[in-house]
Amino acid sequence: MKNYWVTTGAVFGFLAVALGAFGAHQLKDVLSPEMMDIYRTGVLYHIIHAVMITAIGLHSNPKYFKAAMFLSIGIVLFSFSLYSYTLTGFRPLAIITPFGGVSFLIGWLMIIIASLKKV
Repeated sequence: MKNYWVTTGAVFGFLAVALGAFGAHQLKDVLSPEMMDIYRTGVLYHIIHAVMITAIGLHSNPKYFKAAMFLSIGIVLFSFSLYSYTLTGFRPLAIITPFGGVSFLIGWLMIIIASLKKV
């Protein structure tokens, strides 16, 4: 399972850098400043959580693996809904974003709880 989370985190990290570069170079003249800020927020949360997922994999402690799952779900729901919303302008996509935020919070809470356990 260790390699799974290292690989998952690395794939998410790669995508965050690629999507960040795409936004910076291809979308700066296409999106409004407000939409560009939303896009950047997606990239920021994406890369932070990709690094954390990779760290969980490198740590190799199974008590954190469920948290990595919630962080992964958070990236998909939060960041990708923001990317989709900014690129399409379809407002209902933004309704998905808070579910990703809750998933991030659950993941971080699970890390806190697991770190306090003695096992």
